[in-house]
Parts: sequence; C-alpha cells; structure tokens
Amino acid sequence: MCGLTIVLLLFPGTALDSAWRLNPGARLAFQSLGNWSVALMVMVGTACAAAAIGLWQGALWGVRTALVILSLNIIGDVTGALVRHDYRALIGLPIGGAMIFYLGRSNAGSEKVGISAKRR
Repeated sequence: MCGLTIVLLLFPGTALDSAWRLNPGARLAFQSLGNWSVALMVMVGTACAAAAIGLWQGALWGVRTALVILSLNIIGDVTGALVRHDYRALIGLPIGGAMIFYLGRSNAGSEKVGISAKRR
C-alpha cells in the first residue's frame, strides 16, 4: 500500500486515482504536505521493509524495529481518534497491541528470535 500511495502521489490524475475513494481524507492530508508526502512514504516503506527483513531473519534488530513501528502506529491511532474524533482508527489498538505482545514475548533477550532460534 505504501508503494501504491507513492505512485498515486507522483502521478495524480491517472486511472489509479479511484483508489483514493477508500480514504479521501488521506488524499487531502498527503496533498497538504506537498513533496514531503512522498519522502514520508518512502521512509515508512523503508522502515517496514527493514523490519520485515529483520523479522524474517529472526534478528533482534528486526524485532526492535517492528516494536518501534507498531508503537508509533498506536500513538498515531490514538492521536487521530482524539484530535479528529475519528474513532474508526481505534480498531488498530487491539491489533497493534496483540502484535506488540507477541513480539515482546519472543526470545528478545537472545541473539536470534523466532523461527531461527528454534533451529539452533
């Protein structure tokens, strides 16, 4: 979705613009940021890709990266609900909380976590 958002921001007015109907407020928010919106989405996509690679490899830095991303997402959901009074964002709280709980219970103290730790 991050990649699609970048394409939509870089090439407005294409047939893909119909995707904005899913969240019209996002389009306005990204447009208000101007060119910074593309930079922001590249950073978010890079961070998510790094976390995914780290988790796949069972690396501790992958778990930590994922925990930071999920924590920031929860903060954003709560802030959005309180500031914009859009309480639909709160659906992310139990999902993000469950993911944080799961990652926090993994072998975070060891060098490798997850599936890789079991193969040792």
